[in-house]
Amino acid sequence: MYTCVVINEKDTVATVTSPVKDGDEIRYRINGTDYCIKAVTDIPVYHKTALKDIKKGEVIYKYGCKIGYALADIKAGEHVHTWNLDSKFH
Repeated sequence: MYTCVVINEKDTVATVTSPVKDGDEIRYRINGTDYCIKAVTDIPVYHKTALKDIKKGEVIYKYGCKIGYALADIKAGEHVHTWNLDSKFH
């Protein structure tokens, strides 16, 4: 069962479709290939999780579109929200 929505292969974050607890597996599929990462934080339903490690300042993509920049280093499986994502474009 897939636990998040990934639309585009360049996405660096995904939307979880049910609440995720620290340590849970997050499963998704891109272009016919299945992937699994472990959550490193709790993530509320319909919030974002990082699909890979993201460095501070790196562009974050969701649904194939830029949604902002990382305010800090973000680990794969971490909750991505306003405290670690700047959605303003400079």
